[in-house]
Amino acid sequence: MRGLAAILVAGLIAVPAIANDKRANDKREIKELREAEEVLKMSVSAPDKGIPKELLQKAECIGVFPELKKAAFVVGGEYGRGVFTCRQKDGTMGPPAFFTIGSGSVGWQFGGEEADLVLLVMNDDGMKHLLKDKFAIGGEASAAAGPVGRTAGAGLDAQMHAQLLSWSRSRGVFLGASIEGSVIKPNKKAIARFYGKPLAAREILLGENVSVPSEAHSFVKLTSQYARRDS
Repeated sequence: MRGLAAILVAGLIAVPAIANDKRANDKREIKELREAEEVLKMSVSAPDKGIPKELLQKAECIGVFPELKKAAFVVGGEYGRGVFTCRQKDGTMGPPAFFTIGSGSVGWQFGGEEADLVLLVMNDDGMKHLLKDKFAIGGEASAAAGPVGRTAGAGLDAQMHAQLLSWSRSRGVFLGASIEGSVIKPNKKAIARFYGKPLAAREILLGENVSVPSEAHSFVKLTSQYARRDS
């Protein structure tokens, strides 16, 4: 009887702990969305050095990875976390899917300890890579450091034909970044926590019977606003 009582007490203690862990994890994904939204706002509004809006309008998908740690890429054992949203048939951006990035090196212009990263998937070939279980930058998908400024007219031809364009923000400044060798893959645990069930990133990004959760409305609205194409 004493043994049974001990098990019951342990179970009662464990239930609140599990619930608290779940709430903390839920808040983590919501926090990532809020941080990604702020990074994107700053990337577009940066005076004379922001990401050209015309590239956002041409992009098929937008990815934001806030606060990547430089050490994570040096040791190769950790990774950064971020979120992607892709264009739907009606032109708006769809439900967000969580991803990780790591096992490579980022072109850190300032040598700081952390930086924000913005990725634009520019064409169908780039999107095909994003919809896989994982893909490597350089080995599978071509990427180039994105141009900065009010227009992309001064961009190199290689930039305009890359499957992905990338920028990093460190100390308040956005510059084109190299992410050669980095591996990007869906964060399945984060997706399952946020949506309440296991989902493939492909299902989410293509909007296959997946609606935008209320917690993601603000982020999706902002990306849709920036990526809106003139009719």
